[in-house]
Amino acid sequence: MRRRHRRTLQLAAATTLLATAATACNAAAKSDTSDAAGPSGKSFTLVTPDAVGQNEFLKLAVTGIKSAAKAHDGSQKVYESTDTASQQQNVQAAVDAAPDVIVLVGFEFADLVAQQAKAHPKQRFLMIDACTTKTYKNVSCAVFREHEGVYLAGAAAGLLSKSGKVGAVDVLDTPQFRRYSDPFAAGAKQVAAKTSTSTRFVGGQSPFDDSARAKEQANSLLARGTDQIMAAAAAGNYGVFEAAKAKGAFAYGVDVNQCPAAPGTVVDNVIKRTDVAVEKGIESVLDGKAGTTVSYGLKEGGISLTGLEAGVDSSKCVIAQHKDVLAKVKALRDEIVAGKLTVDDPAAG
Repeated sequence: MRRRHRRTLQLAAATTLLATAATACNAAAKSDTSDAAGPSGKSFTLVTPDAVGQNEFLKLAVTGIKSAAKAHDGSQKVYESTDTASQQQNVQAAVDAAPDVIVLVGFEFADLVAQQAKAHPKQRFLMIDACTTKTYKNVSCAVFREHEGVYLAGAAAGLLSKSGKVGAVDVLDTPQFRRYSDPFAAGAKQVAAKTSTSTRFVGGQSPFDDSARAKEQANSLLARGTDQIMAAAAAGNYGVFEAAKAKGAFAYGVDVNQCPAAPGTVVDNVIKRTDVAVEKGIESVLDGKAGTTVSYGLKEGGISLTGLEAGVDSSKCVIAQHKDVLAKVKALRDEIVAGKLTVDDPAAG
């Protein structure tokens, strides 16, 4: 989940690289530009809220914009921000360059995009994993149905639990964040009706960055016999994984493959495919569908599990050892995609 989503276990590595990415003159960005545009002349600019570094969530977004540029024989530029000031500078630089589409990842850009969209009505914007409060004809948004992937992770937990008790450590007790806990419980009960479920919330002064509090909440679940835990505590996932490992229990990550951070402990991850959202979002904008919000879930390929992706055998995820469980999870995935099974969204309504 960057502050919901960006602050995954890759944060530490990204932060280290951030120091080397910043320039002495406090330049706005670390900019990566492709070759000049081809015959189509299409140009795309991506602005990230942090340095890309080893942040897989942002690396996928870069992959998406490069794929879009290649598909249109065009060009792409990436502006990597390092702080609030550089975010502002990067958005202004992108607008000044006037590309066909400006893509921005994260809620950090909502206010900036709103300002720029109003001032530059002909400039097309695509926001990923966020949207402006007000609707603008030149702002498109790509959001995710995380709850569908969380449901599948819960099903895996229900099938693998030996104690019959699964739980989640969530950031805050709000409908939006409960997308990472309520469906986990529902998925577990779908495959094992007698499963006992419980959720703990990090809360406090720094809910997105408090590994100690997250670990404490995880330990409270473990103390009651929980052996499968959904880790939805942003940077606090470190603490959840540590607690689970110490007790021989298992955990589930978010956004990217977090299994390498705790091999033998992390079972699977709810993957958010920002590359898919960027590439498909750009296509939609170019097709004249600007000003719309598109939701990406299992059907669109925007949400997945590491276990359902290619390369699971080398992912270091525990789920790779349980092909029988994966087969049942895939069957549930297919039901959701086909519309035969609907996962309740805690943030809906």
